Amino acid sequence: MATLRKFWLLFAQACTLTVAVLFVVSALRPDLVPRLAGAPASVATLREAAPAPDAPHAVAIASYAEAAKKAMPAVVNVYTSKAVRSRAPLADDELLRRYFPDLARRATPQRARSLGSGVIVAPEGFVLTNFHVVDGADDIVIQLADGREMKAVVRGADPESDLVVLKAEPGASIVLPAITLGDLDSVHVGDVVLAIGNPFGFGNTVTSGIVSALGRNHLGINRFEDFIQTDAPINPGNSGGALVDTAGNLIGINSTIYSQSGGSMGIGFAIPVSLARNVLQQIIEHGEVTRGWLGIEPQDYTEDVARANDSPRVDGVLVRGLQPGGPAARGGVQVRDVVVEIGGHATRDVPTLLARIAELTPGTSTTVKVWRDAQPLDLSVQVGKRPQARS
Repeated sequence: MATLRKFWLLFAQACTLTVAVLFVVSALRPDLVPRLAGAPASVATLREAAPAPDAPHAVAIASYAEAAKKAMPAVVNVYTSKAVRSRAPLADDELLRRYFPDLARRATPQRARSLGSGVIVAPEGFVLTNFHVVDGADDIVIQLADGREMKAVVRGADPESDLVVLKAEPGASIVLPAITLGDLDSVHVGDVVLAIGNPFGFGNTVTSGIVSALGRNHLGINRFEDFIQTDAPINPGNSGGALVDTAGNLIGINSTIYSQSGGSMGIGFAIPVSLARNVLQQIIEHGEVTRGWLGIEPQDYTEDVARANDSPRVDGVLVRGLQPGGPAARGGVQVRDVVVEIGGHATRDVPTLLARIAELTPGTSTTVKVWRDAQPLDLSVQVGKRPQARS
């Protein structure tokens, strides 16, 4: 009887120890429990985030009020007007005005008016906006967020990037609220952004969205394209307004939308702050934007083009033509060469090639690496100054 009781106590202790071990294993290594229990090895253990202690079933919603409050004072409404030619050749005839005033009034040249947005980038009165907002205008007025209005003039324009710098003339004691320029390197796809502007003339309006894509080109909008794509609602009148991050810093100038109806369809494009800053600094310092020029007529080097030229496929841009006597022609570049690098930077497509050339300083030398007859070749080219684009 004593022996039986002894075995029973040992059995009970063994069971207790086994249960304790299983409990510890299930708590610390739950992935081992199915194996110990003989369950299939395909069972997965998922990690789930613990709910917030204060609101177990609520989702935290961020407010962008501080970002909007910081950026909105620096975003202005831009109102422009220009004279429209009269179709009546006798509109300025003195006799017509004297004896037929009603007819002369109807024949008097009218003024076309348009609206847009702009961003104050310096308290001295410098305003960035799109070139197409003020193109051809002979009267420009900016309206601040607090309702004050003041005249502005064009300080300098860069049609190839669709940017223009205006100079407002505030009173001697007025300091304009300037926006803080952000850093494009800290912008990523999926980041929340705010678009601030003057849609349909309603005045300062804020919409939100995310960065849908970076480095958009091949759109045929500007000569130099490196757009930020966003789904923040942008409508007519938003052009020239600010695209800001959640800290209220400027990361882009809203430029255009893709639309089949004229309204926002969730695809908008903004000029990145890196390009805008460069244009702004050059215009303020020199009154114009200076870019490098090589006199190359480029073409994307696709597989079909490579086969047609009976040459190997490489990442680069085909030289379709050369400006006679231009920098590239003088440096030894030939038609049908494939440019793969400029100044040590790869040129994988036409927009990249144009951007690389534009970054060069006129008067300096650069190395242009090309493929010719299936062989790499380094050429030294003297950089020229890009001719000014026509408005």
